[in-house]
Amino acid sequence: MKKIIVTMLLVFIASKGVSQQKEYQLSTHILDVSEGLPATNVKIKLEKLDSKKNIWHFVSEKRTNKDGRIGDFLSSENKNDGIYRFTCYTEDYFKSKKVETFYPFIEVVFKLEGKNHFHVPITLSAFGYSTYRGS
Repeated sequence: MKKIIVTMLLVFIASKGVSQQKEYQLSTHILDVSEGLPATNVKIKLEKLDSKKNIWHFVSEKRTNKDGRIGDFLSSENKNDGIYRFTCYTEDYFKSKKVETFYPFIEVVFKLEGKNHFHVPITLSAFGYSTYRGS
């Protein structure tokens, strides 16, 4: 009986931790299509446009994980409507692979409206890239 109570208590504690995890509205993923692998450790800066002054304001800077992902841009607790820009510093990534690149960095500009989750995937090679609105 004691073992069952301890097990139930551990399940309850674990479930509370999961339910209290912070949710995020914006994520990205970079896939190096020349290798067919995630682009790891790519630095990405996020900025928001002040459209009245036409000035970009720094929001955050992170690095892609081993899966080429960053999942925790912009807390869902805030109203995040606006125009944003990712600057992906690709030159250092390609240098680490001993590959020359045409693009030292790439910029992806997009607009967020509402409370939906926005995913901005990027496919990348040394001489090209593409992006789209993911899910």
